[in-house]
Amino acid sequence: MRPTGKLHLGNYLGALEHWVRMQDDYECFFFVASWHALTTDAHNSGQAPESTIEMAADWLGAGLDPQRSTLFIQSLVPEHAELHLLFSMVTPLGWLERVPTYKEMVEQLGLESPSYGLLGYPLLQAADILMYKPQWVPVGIDQVPHVELTREVARRFNNTWKPVFPEPGAKLTEIPKVPGTDGRKMSKSLNNAILLSDTPEEITAKVKPMMTDPARKRRTDPGNPDICPVFDLHKIFTPAAEREACATGCRTAAIGCLDCKGVLLTHMLPPLAGIRERRERFAAKPREIVDILHEGSKRRAPSPRTPWPRFARSSISSHDRPRQHARDRVPGPHRPRRVLRRAAGPAAASLPDQ
Repeated sequence: MRPTGKLHLGNYLGALEHWVRMQDDYECFFFVASWHALTTDAHNSGQAPESTIEMAADWLGAGLDPQRSTLFIQSLVPEHAELHLLFSMVTPLGWLERVPTYKEMVEQLGLESPSYGLLGYPLLQAADILMYKPQWVPVGIDQVPHVELTREVARRFNNTWKPVFPEPGAKLTEIPKVPGTDGRKMSKSLNNAILLSDTPEEITAKVKPMMTDPARKRRTDPGNPDICPVFDLHKIFTPAAEREACATGCRTAAIGCLDCKGVLLTHMLPPLAGIRERRERFAAKPREIVDILHEGSKRRAPSPRTPWPRFARSSISSHDRPRQHARDRVPGPHRPRRVLRRAAGPAAASLPDQ
């Protein structure tokens, strides 16, 4: 995850909540994607240390446990960059150009001359994944093309030199619709986000004026909960019986929008309060957060006994003659560890000592 600072409710429901549950069943690695951040925001990399601490505080507040998972900083494990370089030697340019998110980002950012870093970030992402030889990569449906590219890169590397990497599968995670306070997708850049660090008073102040059914002009007008952003949050936080009562009250004008929002807040505030309280304890000790990330980075730095550097480096030594590419060839058997790697998005620079 890119070090973008404080996280919002959409980040929690779309990713963090799933990560926390996965700790019970898998060996998990979660990292601050510091090199990825440079692909679109290299000029502001000086903000990365502060943003990293804020984001990691949210991770820990949400329930990521450094005793059960490894939390680290991408740029403190240089083997990520080394493996990216090796993959770039065997990956056709066309594979990168066809990744849907590349064209989308170029258009969104209005770039006339995109950098290689932006074009090649899915390849760095493939290195982030394959370095740990995972069995599964938890992603949303929009990230499946990245996992498919990762599988192709692994196959190409294995067929060029010798079998080293497994071909991980995409473990789809259900991502609920999380609207912002203005009805659009929740985003800090749109200034419509509910932050995990917000107090109950701040959350209430954001929810009370939230956009609802635009056709409901007066309290006595019936509404349509199916097109109401507030009701999307009800689907996440409010028990079914009360949620249906609110829907019926909305359709019959038996309750007003403020009444409906009051029910939502009753169920929304308690779980967020627990996250915020844990977050505050960690945020008050930034040195402890730095130590957790540095310790995780040390654990992830491959030693001479770590599988991929030894096998990958030896597989491309000068006395190994590259084999002809055979994309339809099935590599030899692998024994992937039951590891879950979170596919990283682009991110920022490493933390200094504080």
